[in-house]
Amino acid sequence: RKNDNSNIFYAYISREGISMQLKPIGYIKSPIKQPKFGGWQDLITEIVVDTDYSDGLEGIDEYSHLIILYWLDKVDKVKLKMRPQGKKDVPEVGIFACRCPWRPNPIGMTTVKLIERIGNTLKVKGLDVVDGTPLIDIKPYTPPYDTVKGMRYPEWINKLEY
Repeated sequence: RKNDNSNIFYAYISREGISMQLKPIGYIKSPIKQPKFGGWQDLITEIVVDTDYSDGLEGIDEYSHLIILYWLDKVDKVKLKMRPQGKKDVPEVGIFACRCPWRPNPIGMTTVKLIERIGNTLKVKGLDVVDGTPLIDIKPYTPPYDTVKGMRYPEWINKLEY
């Protein structure tokens, strides 16, 4: 899904000839080089924001948590149904009923703890991506928008590794 300029990713929507262009605003530096299941909660990684966007980080230090959006560039196929993490004791579900990466638009999202900002680099805890993953966006975790009261989820979620 990359074009000749490896910094730009294109996603095309066939309805009415609409196209979208996503341009990474940075990348992730992680000690994890290959995809895996679990073990992410205590992992410390760095988000390196391109210097063109450094001014956009102003004020981010006031937040304890951030929502990170990224492009799952290692995904090479789409699976509409699957068994999350390949676990036999978890039911097969549709891709939109799980957080698996093999999506029609491989956009990932994780809420992380912000440890510190040094210039255009954010050190965070709990980001579940491999080294070099393209960064799409950063949003502050804002309770009036992001906290959900009375939520429900299937019991099998508790069987997954995080």
